[in-house]
This record gives sequence, C-alpha cells and structure tokens, in this order.
Amino acid sequence: MHNFLLSLLNVVCEMAPYLLLGFFIAGVLHVFVPQRFYANYLSRNNKFSVLWAALLGVPLPLCSCGVIPTAIGLRNEKASKGAVASFLIATPQTGIDSILATFSMMGLGFAIIRPVAALITGVCGGLLVNHFADDESSSLELETDSKNCQLSTVNSQLKIWRVLKYAYYDMLRDIGLRLLIGLVVAALIQVAVPDEFFLSFGSQPLLQMLVILVIAIPMYICSTGSIPVAAALMMKGLSPGAALVMLMAGPAVNLASILVVHKSMGRRFTSIYLMTIVGFAVLFGLLLNATDILNSQFSILNSHAACCMSTSAMPSPFKIVCATVLTLLIIFALMMKFFSKFTSKKALDPDVTIYRVEDMHCSHCEAAVVRAVEDLPGVEKAKASASANTLTIKGLATEEAIRAAVESIGYTFKGKV
Repeated sequence: MHNFLLSLLNVVCEMAPYLLLGFFIAGVLHVFVPQRFYANYLSRNNKFSVLWAALLGVPLPLCSCGVIPTAIGLRNEKASKGAVASFLIATPQTGIDSILATFSMMGLGFAIIRPVAALITGVCGGLLVNHFADDESSSLELETDSKNCQLSTVNSQLKIWRVLKYAYYDMLRDIGLRLLIGLVVAALIQVAVPDEFFLSFGSQPLLQMLVILVIAIPMYICSTGSIPVAAALMMKGLSPGAALVMLMAGPAVNLASILVVHKSMGRRFTSIYLMTIVGFAVLFGLLLNATDILNSQFSILNSHAACCMSTSAMPSPFKIVCATVLTLLIIFALMMKFFSKFTSKKALDPDVTIYRVEDMHCSHCEAAVVRAVEDLPGVEKAKASASANTLTIKGLATEEAIRAAVESIGYTFKGKV
C-alpha cells in the first residue's frame, strides 16, 4: 500500500503542473474562439476544409462524446462530410492539455508524434469519406439556423471568469473521474504488474496492438487519462507502438460514440471512420516500433517515466502544490456533479417541465442540447444535466418540438420524467 500511494503521488505530481497549464489554455480557446470561427473554415466542400478540420480539432480538449454534438453543429453549418469526419477523428485523440501532459509523462517524442498522427489520420479519414460516403444520406442534413453562442457585449472580466470556470470546473467535471481512474490504474500497474510483463509478446508486436485495440476501443477513456496508463504499461515492457495505439484509438472512439455516429451519419460513414482510426493507429504503431532512432529515445523515456513513477523519490515542493490544487479542484467538481443529480429533480414551477435525455456525458453535450432547444417557440429557458440525464424547460414548448430538436443532434429523448 505504501508503494502504491507513493507511486500515485509521483504520477499526480508529474502531470499536475502541465495539466493546470493545459486546462487554462483550453479555457482561453473555448471562450475567445467562437464556434462560428470553425464553421467558416469547415463549411467549404473541398480538400482544404478537411485539412482545416483536423488542424482546428487537434488542440481542442474535446472527448469522443463531446466532439459529436460539435461536429453535428458544424454539419448543420453546411460543413462537408469529409470535414466532419476529419474533425471527429482528429479532435478526441489529443488536445492542448493532453499534449502537455504527454510531454510531462512520456517525453518530447510522444508529445510531437501524438498530434501529428492525429492530424494525418483525420485528414486521410476525411478524404476517404468525401470520396466514398459523401453521397450517403444522413439525419444531420437539417435546415437549421446557425446560432451564435458568443455574446459580443461580455466584458473582459466576465470572459476571464468564463475561462477559469471552463478550465478548472467544466473540464474537470467532464474528465475528472476518468483522469482519476487513469492515475489509479497507472499506480496499480506500477506496483502490481511484474517488471517486463509484456516482453513475452516481444516477437509479436502486432499482437500487443490488437490486444490494446480490443480493450481500448469499447471503453470510454479520455486523451489525458490514457497517458499515465500507457506510460505505466511501457515500463512493464509494452512496446512504444502499442502504447501509441492506445493513445490514438482509445480516446478517439468508444461504443457510445459509434452508435451515435452510425445513427447520425450512416453506416458507410461509420465504417470508414472506424477503419481509419484502427488502421492508422496500427500503422503508426508499427512505424514507431520499426524506427530505430525513435526507439533509442524511448529507451530514455522509460528511464524518465521510471523516475516520475518511482516509489522512492519524492517530488519537488512546487509539484506537490500543483498536485494538491489539482486534486482539490477535481474533488470539488466531482462533488458538484454528484449533487446535481438530486438538485435537478426538486419541486418546480407549473410552467417548468423536466424531460429525460440520454447519451449526454459532458458539458459539451449539455451545451449542444440547450442550443438545440433554446430558440424553439415557447422555450423561455433551458438547462441540461448530463449527470442526471435531464433537460429542464421553462415555457410552453410542445414535447414533440423538443423531441425533434434533441433527436436531430443525436441524443435519445425519453419523454417527461
């Protein structure tokens, strides 16, 4: 137990400074870059829109569920199917927060290769969709008015507050639990799995990657939470290529997102989307294992990771302070998320109705549902809760209109609570 706790402390301390910085930059991007900015570049039906979709998606801190409503919004802004596919593939694989965290735990090589691989995979997937699935009908092609969610009159002080709220509350509420699970699993691997455990697969690196794919794809892991797990597995003999497969395929897709993408975009689109992620993850993994120059760097990486996750070395005071701040922020965000399950079902005014909406997983899902219904006739105010799976509507809008709006963006509407 002592070794486990010390290993967990070292992992958290190593990642905390970079995560706090990454979350802040993500908050700046969220507040100061309006959604319309992305639509302007992605709405052109050409090859450049596919490239722009991947370039704009790589730094965004969106998980595989949060990226779907954003992509649907872009599709309703007349973005091409290829651009939507490129955005769906590239965005959840990495983000500014996970890039910095990757550097802290796995070194500069992985911090560079990870976003580059996401960019190339997204562009290639988008081009394939434009060529093979652009004529496939989908439920996303709706006549909707674009909504500008940015308030031009918001003063700078309010914007700074929104940056901090998104960075250190909304994001931690979304990924905090998965990040904690990833940190705990990494510490458990460090103390419980025998050293060089994966060397038994040494002559079969492809088998390692297939095992990782079978485990990672159905699961719901975020790009940041997967980092300590991948680093810990590499210390036990997992090849760099297999670790890269986990970092690419795990965050990019999960069972829930597959079902929503299939429902919204069609079977052919979904097939290309999945095959691109799996195929390019394995391809980049094999190339990484075959590159001697990088393999020499990753031998240094193992020494660096071993130092970071050591059960004997104590971290610096600065890192301990950062880890304490991060831990307190995560605890607060998760407590608020837990209590929201109960507060959202309290006694309401007669003109307030609560509906059950499933498949929401994060604050981006909540925002997408609210945007879909807030301009409907009769809706005075709307609030969504992913933790309680509810949509609270103040006003006299009809249930049929709300159902149509919610289902048009890929969520499951279950009627009144």
